Formats: sequence, C-alpha cells, structure tokens
Amino acid sequence: MARAYIANASARRFADFIRRQKGATSLTGHIRLLAQPAYHRLLASEPFFRRLIPALSVFFIASLAIYRALSISYDHQEIDTRARDELSMIATSLSARLALAENELPEIGFATALQTALADNLPPRATSGGRQIYVADADGTIVASAPIRPGMEGRPLTGLLGAGQPLTVFGERAGVLTIHEGREDAAFATVHHLDGRLGMVAVLQPQQAVFADWRADVSANVTLFVGTAAVLIVLIYAFFSQATRAEQADQIYAATRGRIDAALNRGRCGLFDWDLSRGRIFWSASLYEMLGQEPRDDILGFAEITAIAHPDDIDFYELAETLLETGETTVDRMFRMRHANGNWVWLRARAEVQTEPGLAEPHLIGICIDVTEQKKLAEESRTADLRLRDAIETISEAFVLWDSENRLVMCNSNYQTLHDLPPSLIRTGTPYSQVMATARQPVVNTSAIGASVSEASSSYEAQLEDGRWLQISERRTKDGGFVSVGTDITALKRHEEKLMESERRQIATIADLRQSRQKLEVQAQQLVELAEKYSEEKTRAEEANKAKSEFLANISHELRTPLNAIIGFSEIMNQEMFGKLGSEKYQEYCRDIHESGRYLLNVINDILDMSKIEAGRMELKSEEVDLGQIVEEVTRIVTPTAKEKHIIVEAKANDDLMLSGDRRALKQILINLMANGVKFTQDGGTVSIEATRGGDTVDVVVTDTGIGIAREHVPMLAQPFVQVENQFTKTHKGSGLGLAIARSLTELHGGRMDIQSEEGVGTRVHLSLPVSGPSSADGQSAAEPAEV
Repeated sequence: MARAYIANASARRFADFIRRQKGATSLTGHIRLLAQPAYHRLLASEPFFRRLIPALSVFFIASLAIYRALSISYDHQEIDTRARDELSMIATSLSARLALAENELPEIGFATALQTALADNLPPRATSGGRQIYVADADGTIVASAPIRPGMEGRPLTGLLGAGQPLTVFGERAGVLTIHEGREDAAFATVHHLDGRLGMVAVLQPQQAVFADWRADVSANVTLFVGTAAVLIVLIYAFFSQATRAEQADQIYAATRGRIDAALNRGRCGLFDWDLSRGRIFWSASLYEMLGQEPRDDILGFAEITAIAHPDDIDFYELAETLLETGETTVDRMFRMRHANGNWVWLRARAEVQTEPGLAEPHLIGICIDVTEQKKLAEESRTADLRLRDAIETISEAFVLWDSENRLVMCNSNYQTLHDLPPSLIRTGTPYSQVMATARQPVVNTSAIGASVSEASSSYEAQLEDGRWLQISERRTKDGGFVSVGTDITALKRHEEKLMESERRQIATIADLRQSRQKLEVQAQQLVELAEKYSEEKTRAEEANKAKSEFLANISHELRTPLNAIIGFSEIMNQEMFGKLGSEKYQEYCRDIHESGRYLLNVINDILDMSKIEAGRMELKSEEVDLGQIVEEVTRIVTPTAKEKHIIVEAKANDDLMLSGDRRALKQILINLMANGVKFTQDGGTVSIEATRGGDTVDVVVTDTGIGIAREHVPMLAQPFVQVENQFTKTHKGSGLGLAIARSLTELHGGRMDIQSEEGVGTRVHLSLPVSGPSSADGQSAAEPAEV
C-alpha cells in the first residue's frame, strides 16, 4: 500500500478532511499528528481497563445475586404469613357459622345435614389453593369434609394431624402450626373447637401448594441470573481475546511493514498511490531511489510525472480518463521513465483502482517494478534466438527441440515438411501431444542402433513410407527437455540391403540345391500314387453320377410323361366328359387307374426329392410361417382318408407358433408323418398331432395307436427305401421314403426328429424345430440316421 495512508480508517478520513480544507501537501505528517497521540493514549489505558472490567463484572454479578436472594427470602416470609392468616380467618369464620347452624341439624341424617351445612357456610375461595376442611364430632371423629372426601369420614382427626400435636388440645389458642414437617406431605393446619354435638373444625393447606408460585419465581430468577452471568463471562472473554488479538495484530503489522520496506528496497520496486480525481501522486522512498532521486514525503503533481515519462510508451492523462470513463479496475503497463542521470528506466506498473467507503474519490494503488535488466536480457535472448534459428534452418537434417514439459521450443522446415505440419502448429509452446495428433506419421519401421549408453540419449533408424531411411538421435538437455535430429542415410541403407540380400540369396541357393534332389524324388513318388488313386476315384464317381443322372432322367421322362397322360385320361373317363361309359365296372376301373397313377407319380416325386436332398441341391425358401395354420391344413388333408378307416384324428396347436422356414417343406414333413400314422393304424384307432412352443424351438409330436415297430427295427426307420417287413406291412404299399424325406427336411431346417415305437402299442414321432430357422451349416447331416 502507498505510504500516503495509514492503516487506521478514521485517521485517513481526518487526513482527507485537513487536506481538502487547508490544501496541505504533506499528507503523512498530518496523519501522524492526528493518529499517533490517540493511539498512544489507548495503549497506555489498556492495562487499567483489563483489570477494571473483570472487577466491575464480578461486583455486578455479586450485587445482583445478593439482591435477588434477599428479595426471594422476603417473598417467602410474606407468603408464609399470608397463608397462616388465611387459614386462621377461614377457620374462625366457619366455626362461627357452624355454631349457629348446629341447633338446626336433625338427629336422623345428621351426617348428611352437617355436610350440607358445611358446604353452605364455606367462605368464598375457602377450598382453593389445595385447602382441606374437616368437621369432627365430640369424639374427634371426622363426620364431614370439604371438598368431600368419603374416605376420610369415620377416621379420627388425630390420625390426620398426627400424634403429640397441641392443635386438638388447645384449639384456636395453638394458632396455625406445621404438621408433618420435613416430609413431602408437610402442611399448615389450625383447629377451632365447637360447642354441642360438633367437636372441632380443622383447616389444612399443603406447603407445596402454598409455595408453588414462589418456587417458580425462584427457578426463573436463578435461570436469569445464570444467563446474565454467562453473558458477562462471554463478554469478558471476548474483550480479552480481542485485546490480545489487537496486540498480536500490531506486532504482525509492525513486522510485516518492516519486511515490506526491506523487500521494496532490495527488490527494485516501489509503491504508488494516485488520486485520480485530483491528479496527485504519492511515491514510496524505493521508487524515488529507482529513478535516482532523493526520497521525500511530498505529493507529486501530474505535470512532474508526465515530464519524466517517455511520451511513446504512456499517456497518464489518457490512462486516468480511460479508468474513470470505462470503470476498469486493473492496470498492467510497461513504460520508460527518465533516470536522474538521463538514462531511461523500464518500469512495469501493476495497480488496482480502489475507493474508500463513504468517499467518491478513486485511487489507483499499485507497485512499479524495475524491468530494465529483463528488457535487455530479452532483447539479447531474441537476437541469439534469431541467430540460432537461422543456423538450424540451414542444416540439412530435421531438427526439433522440446522443453522439460514436452512443449515445442523450435524446429526447422525439414521437420515441418517431414510431418506435414501447418505453420499455426509449430509455434513455441505448442504441446507435444497436440503436434503429434496433427502430424503425419511417415515412419513404417524402426530399429535401435546398439545399446543405449544412458537414459539421457538414444539413437535409432527409421524407415519412411516413401522408402527413405533416417538416423534419429535424441538427447536430453540440462533443463529436462530433449533435442531430436534426423539424418538421411538412405544411400547407406540401400547399399547395406543389397549386400545382405546378396548374401541371403547365396545361402538360400545352396540350401535349395541340397534339398531339391530329395524333395523331387519324394514328390515324384507321391504324385504317381496320387494320380493313380485320383484316376480310380474319379472314374467311379463319374460312373456313379452318370448312372444316377441317367436313372433320374429316365424316371422323370419315361414314367412321369405317360403317368400324366394316364392320370389325365382316367380323370376324363371317370368324369364321363365325352359320354357314359356304360357299365359301372368301367368307372370303378377308371378310379383305380387314376389313384394308382397318382400313387406312382408321388413315389417318383419322392425319389426325386430324396435324390435332390442327398445331392445337396434342395433349396429352402425361408419365410415367416405360422405352424399352427399348417397343422390345421394337414389335419384337413388326412381327415378324409382317416374317416374311411374310422380313425379319429386329433389336432392341438398353441398360439404364437411363428417360425422361420420353408412352408412347403414344413407341410410335407407333417403330411408324411400324419399319412404314415393313418396308414399303419387299424380301423377305429387314433392319430394325434400336437404343436407347442418351447423357448427357442417349436415342438411337434405325432402319435398313433398303430401296429408299432419292434425295438430292434427302430434304428432302420427314416432311412431311404427301407420298410420294416411284417405280416401287416406287406399289405400296405409305399416307397419307404416318407420318414427319410421328413427327417432330411427337418435337419435342413436345423431341427431334429426322435422316433419312439413299441410293437402292438403305437408310434410317437417328436420334431424339434428352431424358431430362428435354418442356418448355413444346417443340412450337412441330412443323410445321417435319425436319433432314436
């Protein structure tokens, strides 16, 4: 802070007031004149106040305690006296009234009449405050009470008052006494004697009820006293803490001020305080010394500062106007000021605009640092840097220098061209990660050169994508950075590669010559054997394929063509399209011919389908299929045939049986299984089909109550052209391809078929089809036997 002000705010305001009134130029002298005497008086009186304030506080607390104790004691005595007087007056008044009413009490119902008389003659508020009134007969037995307490009637009054007390003996002369003293049920009591049939009137009041309000007042006073004492103790502690902290702050301020003055004098810097509204500036002594002038406490004028400032660097008038108009609060400028010897001194001013509370007078307060030497060093460093850059740019190698924080220091154009770096990225201070992220990486192969001498240096060879080779040497600098130089060694590497390649060729040639003869002999023998085997197998395969192709062609052409004509002509004759046939036998023969032709055509189609499956030429057209709908269609197809044999066909399909597959193939599978079931089931039997969803698969179970198959013959089922012969099956026609085609189509869909049968009981066929449909690998095992 500028020495124009002292830290004390009130003294500063007094100094501003004197300056405005008298126009004095020595600001610090007036501050010292006003502030120091009052401060010294405060320091002199502080020990006295430290002793006086605790004593006054203790005296105040003690006086307050004595006063409240006496006041509470007087209140206790007053309450005791008032309670005794009230009991005596109530007993006197009640005894007089009961004496007048005693003659009117009847003999019969005496106790009830006495209770009524007692209630009628009670003085106002006689039973308030916990008071109890008892009336006893001449024998001292309680006969009436108020408030009414039936439990006390019939008991002796002495039992209530206690033995050995003078109340029942002396009566009114005994006054008001304390009974059961020292116990929780202690009470004030008085007894008055009566004449006639009535013996005594006793009035009692518990001491707890008498002194209840007094105890509450005592508690409130004690709480108030303790709180007041605590507050005073806290205030005393705060006073001592504040006084101690103020003393420590003074010591810290004095020590800090001394250190600041020493730092300013040794650090070539000084403080200033510029009153922007008046144009007056205060300098510290160190600032005068930096400019070679004698220190003084005077306020400098605006003209004095402007006269020694370099006009090309700063305009103080423009700076003040900018700060006042724009509202900026910080300044960081570098400018030159003339030294007393005529030289220019570079100063860096860093300041902030501050305004005292209650005063609309902005002050620019800050520090000026002598940066003349830094300016000279920077200029010299700039010149040396330009020379170094020119030298690095002229070398033929790629050069780059990084600092200890992996930031770019400099690089030449060869390095920029090598990595295809834009000019905006090769500026000093660019991080290594940013350069590498943008740089083109032409290195395709690297290899280290020898062992590393130390961690401070390394060297390796790198092959570029254009075929060139660089020898890259990296070394650590003393400041923790590293420098990298890349030298073109393409010609040397090419010559080295030629020599190595020539040597490798010679070694390889010699090795090849040694092994050629042995390899050629072995290969020749193997080729002869392979050729013979290949010729034999090829001949067999061609013959088998040719025979199969000729057989299928003959079947397809020789059988299907006349069969189509037979089926067509028999159908025309059966429908009598060109007139009546005559005898009914002809029509029956036509139907037999038509059915036989269709049967033979189906057999041929089955053979062709099986051949396609085995040859791997069966293609499935996958689509989304509702298997439940297919079950319904198959059931409708086989039902007419089943009805002819009086066979019951049952079908059950759950909802949501969608799967991916070939609709025609799936339908053929179910038709073959259902048709087999109907074919091999006796009249009156049952054939059922059930389709359910099981996770990722759809399960179809076809069950019949047919003839069944022996266990040893089950593995032969589902093989092409195989039928299990017995006395029943000999009477049934068929090619034996139904189950084989069904199994093959099931496996082409990625599913499996399981057959269970028992002779004389029936057969159960279980299909498991994946919902996702056939995969590329499905169908490879289509010709393998079904799992049983």
